[in-house]
Amino acid sequence: MPTATRTTGKIKQDHRMDTSGKPSTAQFLLLATSSALTAVFYSVYWRRTTTVARLKGAKKVSIDQDMKNILTEAPGKCVPYAVIEGVVRSVKETLNSQFVDNCKGVIERLTLKEKKMVWNRTTHLWNESEKVIHQRTSTVPFDLVSHDEAVAATIRVIRPLDSSELDLETTYENFHPTAQSLTNVIGHFISGERPKGIHEMEEMLRLGESVTGVGELVLDNNLVKLQPPKQGLRYFLSRLDYDSLVEKQQSTVRFWRILTMMFGVVASTTLFFILWKQWAYHTQRRKKKNVLEEFKEQQRKRMRELNVEEASVSPSACTVCLSQERSCAFLECGHVCACDRCYQALPKPKKCPICRATIERVVPLYNS
Repeated sequence: MPTATRTTGKIKQDHRMDTSGKPSTAQFLLLATSSALTAVFYSVYWRRTTTVARLKGAKKVSIDQDMKNILTEAPGKCVPYAVIEGVVRSVKETLNSQFVDNCKGVIERLTLKEKKMVWNRTTHLWNESEKVIHQRTSTVPFDLVSHDEAVAATIRVIRPLDSSELDLETTYENFHPTAQSLTNVIGHFISGERPKGIHEMEEMLRLGESVTGVGELVLDNNLVKLQPPKQGLRYFLSRLDYDSLVEKQQSTVRFWRILTMMFGVVASTTLFFILWKQWAYHTQRRKKKNVLEEFKEQQRKRMRELNVEEASVSPSACTVCLSQERSCAFLECGHVCACDRCYQALPKPKKCPICRATIERVVPLYNS
């Protein structure tokens, strides 16, 4: 087989690989990642939107003498999702701050965090990192009472630690730096971790604090209780008032909506680009196929004009003069279809006789 024929196949194969309509690995990964993140962010956005809608639809119940009458007349002596605004008051015992004098509360959380610098081998930078090494939360039974001291009604708060956003006040925090020596510094650089110190923090829900509670309100043995709601509703205990709590939840909804829209646009744009690339590829293939069929028909017509039998023409003969061997490859289309003399005779700008593509370069071929 002539070398020219073998070279033709290689050049055309490389050309097809370059102009393939298949998405690249990077495009596929971008589409898959952005689509997955869009789905995840939309799921979070939908849950947050549902939370805000149910929070707005929750029934506001005042802490007063009529509260028990309302619960007695309610089905099952229960309001499934109620909003309560009141003041924290202990039932019996109280918790004393370990660091602040005369600071009492009903929930206390002590947290110790280790802060250190970690060497990032990718960016070659020191990044700050922190890890909770100890956390302890203590609580005692407490009630919510009316802001009006003349009202004797109370609401017992059940399982406050189950609140999705337990809003505590920071009563104390301190940072204890790690003592550094020359030996330790050298060891830290070798290990890639450089301790900075321990951050100590105390948080409390103090007595007399105004709290907004959102949950299930029930009347049980003449005791009104606020407890975690059922049916997937979120339980709230916050130092914010009701309107501020709703606004805070709405701000998170806006945040997740923006993220969802951003990654949705990326996924849609990537998908559109891949589909457009496929369409352009198949359109170009149809165009080349039509041009090739037209060329073959013109070649057969020329053979009839020259009174030359198709079987007598060599498969490697020049497609222009039908007498000389093909001796050059045209780039970038990759066709090997003409001899050097016919190539030189082509009018400028020189175009491939088969596909009409502009000839950028010519590679001479030799038969062995």
